[in-house]
Amino acid sequence: MKAFILLSLLFISLPLHGCYAQTKELPNAEENKTDPYAWDFGKVKEGKVVEHAFIFENKTNKTLKINGINTSCSCTSSEVKDKTLLPGQATRVVVRFDSKGYAVGKVIHQHVYVNTDDADNPVLKFKIQTEIAK
Repeated sequence: MKAFILLSLLFISLPLHGCYAQTKELPNAEENKTDPYAWDFGKVKEGKVVEHAFIFENKTNKTLKINGINTSCSCTSSEVKDKTLLPGQATRVVVRFDSKGYAVGKVIHQHVYVNTDDADNPVLKFKIQTEIAK
């Protein structure tokens, strides 16, 4: 019950933090290939909307339900095709990022939180990043 309350507070507070941009070095392409929960769009022209589909697989031995998806910013949206996954079954988590209004040269980091009924791993975090270009 305490875990549920803590998770609820976390998701309630996420919108309070708003959108944020941090300036950091972009990881090299090899780093992106090794993390299935991260995607680097590279340089994106300000105002462009980009999209990536993550593959989410139920690696448990029971049916898994996706209870919802939250994003760290209104500039990021996501959707999932299948909300109930049998053991070993996979679905796509499609993430869209709208670069409109971001300053050229900024490196943007955003997150997508997939909430599941898995007691051992109730929230999965997908990460995206991009550098805003002219």
